[in-house]
Amino acid sequence: MSKAHQAADDQLNRMGYEAELPRRLSLLSIFGLSFAIIAAPFGLSTTMALPLVNGGPVTIVYGWLLVTFISLSIAASLAEICACYPTAGGLYYWSYILSKPKYASITSWVTGWLLLVGNWMSTCAITFGGAQLILSGVSLFDAGFIPTPWQTVLTFWGVLLLCLLVNLYGVKYLDLVNKLCVYWTVISCVVIMITLLVMSKEKRSAEFVFTNFDTSRSGMPSGWSFGIGLLQATYTLTGYGMIAAMCEEVQNPQKEVPKAIVLSVVAAGITGIAFLIPILFVLPDIDYLLNETNGMPIGFLFARATGSPAAGLGLLIGVIGTMVFAGIAALTASSRCTYAFARDGAIPGSLHWRKIHQGLQVPAYALGLSSLVIASMGCIYFGSAAAFNAFTGATCICLSASFVSPVLISLLRGRRLVQHSTFSLGKFGYLLNLVSVCWVVVAFALFSFPAQLPVTASSMNYTSVVFVGFAVISVVYYTLRGRKSFEGPPVTDIMQIIEGDELGSAAAAVSATKAAKEIEG
Repeated sequence: MSKAHQAADDQLNRMGYEAELPRRLSLLSIFGLSFAIIAAPFGLSTTMALPLVNGGPVTIVYGWLLVTFISLSIAASLAEICACYPTAGGLYYWSYILSKPKYASITSWVTGWLLLVGNWMSTCAITFGGAQLILSGVSLFDAGFIPTPWQTVLTFWGVLLLCLLVNLYGVKYLDLVNKLCVYWTVISCVVIMITLLVMSKEKRSAEFVFTNFDTSRSGMPSGWSFGIGLLQATYTLTGYGMIAAMCEEVQNPQKEVPKAIVLSVVAAGITGIAFLIPILFVLPDIDYLLNETNGMPIGFLFARATGSPAAGLGLLIGVIGTMVFAGIAALTASSRCTYAFARDGAIPGSLHWRKIHQGLQVPAYALGLSSLVIASMGCIYFGSAAAFNAFTGATCICLSASFVSPVLISLLRGRRLVQHSTFSLGKFGYLLNLVSVCWVVVAFALFSFPAQLPVTASSMNYTSVVFVGFAVISVVYYTLRGRKSFEGPPVTDIMQIIEGDELGSAAAAVSATKAAKEIEG
């Protein structure tokens, strides 16, 4: 074992855990994992219809830039905390140790459940959206083809099964897979950008791309419609915080994971705008696009711009490949989050889900539970064609709320426990933390509303139903057992902050700084 590995394991022991997973991942690999989960070309493609209804090009371009800035604020806030406490428990561990002792257990419980559900919903949205994208490729050659719910759900289960098998039996290759994802995504984006601009015979003006704003299709006030259209960018830019669950498999987690969190958002922001601008320049008639494509217009747009269904499918395969990488990465992060939360006894049947399969060296039971929950969520589609919107909305609300929980706690307590972080935000800390908190409050309201009026049973936004359903499970389990058995994650040599106890804060900061120096040395 290298000195860096030993130092990372020693720090994990000080936080109350024994190292059980091999540390295979480097900075490039963990960056690739986060970049894969974000999967900008895929996320933007599967949600393209939403901003087209709610404002069009202005919502797409400026919404992406706005949410990228907000996401960087949240990512930097999380990176600062992660540099102090690199554990698979991530956000719920941070909420516990940053809270006053009186509230530590309940804040940890709430944050953990938000994070867990957000991870599951993110993986569900990626794989379900991928299934719809795959089936949309058939429509390029058969305009009359409309996938049935069964065809969609079975394809979704097939995509999920592929991701599960890679996670179970290809774990030794995850480092390579994550690195390949970076190259695949960038190359696909460049190929799509050049092909569209070269082959398209009709192009929009720069005025249309950067100034056209039409919310008449949504039936809502312009400002509110623009806000709802931000779901495209928000859903796409949510995966960065999930990689905190991988800290116990990274070689130098205190140093590498914070960097990966922030750099992945920067890279995704650049990739996203490079992907969007050419698409808007070759955008066909919006009404025709929305009416003819069964909710997934990107493949039709590719075919229309290139003048060939085959060429359109070729470009679509580039996006589908990005989806496969995203699904594998998201399920990896979801299973580690499930494993960590079960390790602290916060999930029914925790003794089973916390086990590590010694032969495969993965949390196989947590992988199984995550896959089972995600697969069952697909059944919502049998009752509502708006299931994908529910998955994306629940992803944004749950993950954003879990991301901001430790940030809010740190902010309310004067940021004492992070002031000596090796990834310090310095004088910008309060501002970035405040931006993060305010955004989540706004997002919770925006993404619970339907995308357009009038509302029907099939177009209703069921995000709140999914959110409340899991909230009920969490509350019931906490009432029956959790409040008696769950005491939060173990805190051993890491000192719990006590109100007004600056000595405790300083000791924890010194401990974190010392550990960082050991790892870097």
